[in-house]
Parts: sequence; C-alpha cells; structure tokens
Amino acid sequence: MTAFGPADEERRRGVRRMKLTATGLLLLVAVVYVLAKWAHSSGAGAWAGYVAAAAEAGMVGALADWFAVTALFRHPLGLPIPHTAIIPTKKDQLGISLGEFVGENFLSEDVVRQRLRAVGIGSRLGTWLCEPANADRVTAELSTALRGALTVLRDSDVQAVVGEAITRRANAQEIGPGLGKMLEKIVADGGHKRVVDLIVTRAHDWLVLHGDSVMDAVQGGAPGWTPRFVDRKVGERVYKELLRFCAEMRDMPSHPARGALDRFLTDFAGDLQSDTDTRSRLERLKGEVLGRGEVQDLIASAWTAVRSMIVSAAEDERSELRLRVRASLLALGARMASDPGTQGKVDRWVEGAAVHVVTTYRKEITSLITDTVAGWDAEHTTRKIEAHIGRDLQFIRINGTVVGSLAGLLIYVVTQALGA
Repeated sequence: MTAFGPADEERRRGVRRMKLTATGLLLLVAVVYVLAKWAHSSGAGAWAGYVAAAAEAGMVGALADWFAVTALFRHPLGLPIPHTAIIPTKKDQLGISLGEFVGENFLSEDVVRQRLRAVGIGSRLGTWLCEPANADRVTAELSTALRGALTVLRDSDVQAVVGEAITRRANAQEIGPGLGKMLEKIVADGGHKRVVDLIVTRAHDWLVLHGDSVMDAVQGGAPGWTPRFVDRKVGERVYKELLRFCAEMRDMPSHPARGALDRFLTDFAGDLQSDTDTRSRLERLKGEVLGRGEVQDLIASAWTAVRSMIVSAAEDERSELRLRVRASLLALGARMASDPGTQGKVDRWVEGAAVHVVTTYRKEITSLITDTVAGWDAEHTTRKIEAHIGRDLQFIRINGTVVGSLAGLLIYVVTQALGA
C-alpha cells in the first residue's frame, strides 16, 4: 500500500479536529449533566430534571457511537473486546468480500452490456474521429506504435519466420499448372514477342562485336587433320549464317523460327498443365532453387527492405501510408457518426469484447483486489482508511450525542406525563 502523502496527512489533521469536536461535545453534555443534577438536588426546579435527563441520554448516545466508531479501527481503551478492531483483524475477509462484490455487481455480463449500450460508443467514437485533429492524433499514435513494434522485433527472427513461411508455402503449392496457364495466355496475347525481339537484337549486336571470338570457337572445335584455311572458311561461314539468321529473325515478324518458338511455348504451356513428367521436373527444380542459400538470403533480405520502407513511411507525416490511414479514419468516423448500422456493429463488437474479458478473466480481476488487500499492512491500512472516512464517522458521534439527548428528553417527558 502506498505511503502517506501530503493529502493523506491533511485528511488525518481533519479527522483529529473532528475527534476533538465530538469529544468536546461529549464533555459538554457531561458538564451539563453534573450541573443539572446539582441544580435539581438544590431545588432549582423541575426544569433541571429535564436537562439532566437529556444530558444523560446524550452521554450514553455519544459513548455508544464512540465505541462503535472506534471498534472499526482498534480495540476501545486497548481492551481485546470481541468483534472490535474490525478493519485490521478482518482485512483479508474484507478484501475477499470486496472482490466478490465487484465481481457480482460490476463484472457481470448484463451490467457490462447495459452500461456500454447506454454509452453509445460507436456514435461517440465516430463523432470524435470525424474531427481532423483527432484523426491526425490517432494516425500519429498508430505510426509511433508501428515504429516501436518494428524496432522491438529482431530482424533475424522475422527473417527466419518469413523465409520459412515463403518456403513452406512454395513447397506446398504446385506451380506447374499456374505457370502453364500464365504462359499460355502470354503466348496467346503475343506478350512474349517483345522478349524475343530483345533477345535476337542483343544476340545480333553481340555477334557483330564478337565475330572473331565466334570464328575462333568454331575453328577450335574442328578436327586436327583438317587444313587451317578450311577451318577458317568454315568458321567464317558459320559466323555469317548466325549473323544472317539473327538479322532475319529480328527484322521479320513472320520468320519461321518465331513461329516454331510460338509452337514450342504453346506446347510447353500445355505440358506444364497436363504432363505429369514435366510438372514433376519443374517441382524438383523449384525445390533445388528454393534450397539454395542465395535464394534464402534473398527472401530474408526482403524483410529488411520492407521494414525500412514502412518505418520511413511511418515517420513521414506526408507519406502515402499516413495520408491513407488518416483518410480511412476520417471516412470511418463519418460512417460511424451517421450510419446506425455501423454504430450497431461497433457497439456489438465492443460489448462482445468487454463481455469476453470480464467473463473470462473475472476471477483474475477480483483476485487482483483480494491479493492486493491481503498484501497490505494491517496497521497502515487501518490508518489509511481512517484518514479517508474517519472525519465523516465523527459526525456519527456528534449525531449520536444530539439524537440521544433528544430521545432522553422525550422519554423523560413521557415518563413525567404518565407519572402525573
């Protein structure tokens, strides 16, 4: 339990002042009683008897209420009277009772639903989110939370998870049929022709620049018994034919080789979808590629790039990410503020979440109260509670004195009237 602070000390001073007031009133009626009894015995008149009766009953009421108030916090006069010092001796039981009271009256499903339904969270939240300043604030808080989460996460852990997830998903999904359909559509739409154009153009340009290398390669592969001039002629012939072939294929959209390539790609797309052997080979190739360390490193490094991109976007107030989040919040707020259906959905979601929490964790919540109270020091708890409610309890003593005096006076009056 927390130590006494300045506010607690001020409360204790107020309790002491009220104690002095209540005790002073008790002493006053005691003095009045003594003087009234003396006056009555001295023949002062009948009035003295009425005053003495009232003062006597006032003392009884004051002493009874003093005993009741004092018994809450300590043993009156230090005597171990049963059922006194209730708070320090029954502290744990009070904590249990308080926990049960909170659980039954504040954490019940009906109470939670009624209270949340009366609040109208959906409408209020929508009205609040409609304000641009509030949307900006929520966007900034979400960005801060996102940056914090990405900072806390270790790159190595996330990279391992991402790599394992991608690899597992790729291994579980056969890619042959999908690739076949995609390739079939590309060939049908002529989308591959630009790739062919690029390849044959680059091949022609390379042959122009590396003619000597091509001829040397052809000559180097000739048999050793053929004359050199024959090898040179063959190399030149092969080079010219390759150059001519690439030039014609580059410049002629209807070149037979292009048609042959189209038919090959069409047949290959069909095999990818229907030929078991082709699909099995592709799956083995996929496994070999995914298993290479370079591919795993590439997959893992993707997280670093994504994280850097997200952090930069979250830090930049004018980034597309934050602008879109802000716009979404404003749109959501407008819907929640004006659409009863959306309000009802939000209210039901909040109610369901709150009910789930209180019904699932009610025992844990109430045990927090009971365990906390059980951990408090009995004497410190007593002084703390007395500092908070002791001042009001002293009014009980004052009221007991006044009510007791009036009751005693009434009883004396009735007694005198009946005796007369």
